[in-house]
Amino acid sequence: MPLTSDETGSGAGSDPTARYPLRIVVADDAVLLREGLVRLLAEDGHEVVAAVGDGPALVEAVLAHHPDVSIVDVRMPPTHTDDGLRAAMAARRQLPGTPVLVLSQYVEVSYAGDLLADGSGAVGYLLKDRVARIEEFLDTLNRVAHGATVLDPQVIAQLLAGQRRGKALGSLTVRERQILALMAEGCSNTAIAQRLVVSSSAVEKNIGNIFAKLGLPPDVTQHRRVLAVLTYLRG
Repeated sequence: MPLTSDETGSGAGSDPTARYPLRIVVADDAVLLREGLVRLLAEDGHEVVAAVGDGPALVEAVLAHHPDVSIVDVRMPPTHTDDGLRAAMAARRQLPGTPVLVLSQYVEVSYAGDLLADGSGAVGYLLKDRVARIEEFLDTLNRVAHGATVLDPQVIAQLLAGQRRGKALGSLTVRERQILALMAEGCSNTAIAQRLVVSSSAVEKNIGNIFAKLGLPPDVTQHRRVLAVLTYLRG
C-alpha cells in the first residue's frame, strides 16, 4: 500500500529515501525495454508481479495484483498514442491512489497535468532516457511508491522557459517559483534547502506563502503540495 503524503514535507509518511523491496507491474510494448526493466528491478531486489504490453492488460494486472507501484509507457497498443497513460488513469480510478510511474519518449506537459489531475499524489512522469541513469531511476521509483509526486526536470524546464502563468502564479516571488519548480521535481524540503543553499525553515516559510497565494488552505481531504504542483502545470 502507498504511504500517505504529509502536508509540507517530503511526500511520504516515512522516510521516502529508505529502500525496501517493491511489488511492481511493468507495462511497455517494447519487449527489449520491458524485459530489461524486469531484470533491472529483480537485480535491485524487487518482485515484478506482472509484465504486460498493452493498456487493457495493465488495468487487469493492477486490479489483480495491487502492486506497490506500476511502471507504464505512455504509448502502447491498441492505438500507440496515449493508451498507457489512459490505462494508468483508469487503474487509479478503480484503485484510488495506486502509485504509477509513467515513462515517455518526449516531454508532453499535458500528460503530466492529466496524471496529476486527481490530486492524490503517488505519481511520476519521466523521460525514458532517465532509465539509463539507474540510481536516479530507482530512487524516483521508490519515492513514487512512498506517495511522492515526481516530474522530469525537462518538464519543469519547459514550464520555466516561458509558458503563461495564471494571476495567482504571477504573484509568486522568484524564490517561491524556484521552490515550486523543485517541488514539482519531487524534492523534499530538505533537498530544496540543499539545492538552493538556504535553511529548512526558509523553505517551509516560502511553501506556506505559496499555499496562501495559490488559495490552498489546510484541508485534510486534499494534499496541498500536489495541488500546488498541479496549479503550476495548468498555469
